[in-house]
Amino acid sequence: MLKNIPALADCLVRNPSMLRVSPKISLALMKYMGKFRVRRVGGRTVLHSHLPPLNSPAYGRFVQEHLLGKSPGPSHAQIGLTDACPQKCGYCYNKGRRGTAMDSGTIRRTISDLKSMGVFWLGLTGGEPLLNREIAEITAEASTDCAVKLFTTGSGLTPALATRLKDAGLFSVSVSLDHWTAEVHDAVRVTPGAFRTAIKAIEIFRTTGLHTGVSAVLSAEMIRRGQVEPYLEFLQGLGLDEAWLSEMKPSIQTPDDPMGLITPEERQSLIRLQDRWNRSGRMMVNYLGHFESPAYFGCNAGCKMIYVDAFGEVSPCVFAPMSFGNVQKKPLTEIWSEMRSCFAPGSDCFVIRNHGLLRRRAEGRLPIPPEVSRDLMKQVRFGAPGRFVELVERNGGKAS
Repeated sequence: MLKNIPALADCLVRNPSMLRVSPKISLALMKYMGKFRVRRVGGRTVLHSHLPPLNSPAYGRFVQEHLLGKSPGPSHAQIGLTDACPQKCGYCYNKGRRGTAMDSGTIRRTISDLKSMGVFWLGLTGGEPLLNREIAEITAEASTDCAVKLFTTGSGLTPALATRLKDAGLFSVSVSLDHWTAEVHDAVRVTPGAFRTAIKAIEIFRTTGLHTGVSAVLSAEMIRRGQVEPYLEFLQGLGLDEAWLSEMKPSIQTPDDPMGLITPEERQSLIRLQDRWNRSGRMMVNYLGHFESPAYFGCNAGCKMIYVDAFGEVSPCVFAPMSFGNVQKKPLTEIWSEMRSCFAPGSDCFVIRNHGLLRRRAEGRLPIPPEVSRDLMKQVRFGAPGRFVELVERNGGKAS
């Protein structure tokens, strides 16, 4: 905790409204932040890439709108800029989705709507978002008082494009890289040369001066064979700022495979690995299962998280293949209101808890149509919310 005091003091100077936040909430945030080593990247004070820089206007919006104002809208969103992608990952959360792609005007309008609803963190995804020729212009519009993160395979990247994205206000980038060998990574991606493309993209982004990380989907086999730490050592050698880790989520596109799911004990082992690695002061390790754990934020799919795919279908998160409406046919605010009424914060991942139900109701349709999605939600039961969400609800955000 002490190592972060100068950065937290800078955050307080930039966002004095933090003084009005309930002490219990502030202490909970400080406890969470103590799991990471705050660092400066390009003038930004970064905890990790799933939160805005602590000295940014986007973080100020988090405080004003979601801690003090208790906004009913989402805080985090992802949007698909295109469904096109040269890689064919078997676990792709967009696999099987189809429809009429949003045009640039619809994408821009949707991003504007998301921000007006409360979104201060926006992930650009796809397909491969770099294949959208207007990505720099879209980023420039989105990045005003919003932290923009890019998820990419690296396909289509050039030094010139990386510079344009940085100048447009891109906050962070995560390059997909699932293994330390080309053979395994290329096989997972069903794309010869995918590893080489990712390594080249990492080098370009680092040279540009962007906060650069890797987004890795860890297989159960990799976790059980003790291969995660050697993988992190490999990433450390690439000079990355962050490794963003997630285990493979259960997909309803593939046969039910219980061996593909990790146990709660294995998730705890990844949390311990994250904490141990971060205490070393090297590359940041940011495990999604830690962020979503009951001790911190829990799962907020459909509550604080929203996903709009490249075809305009609105889902509670990227991993939940459900639609509650299409922004090309209905206002996003109406879709959000209907979806939000079906969800509650939970202490564990919505998809992991309910993948069996989703699989049964999908019947080969992806995403699951709105009428079916709304109906199946009647069978869903949510656990207790994460500790942080519970504190915000109980304490009203403001200091008494």
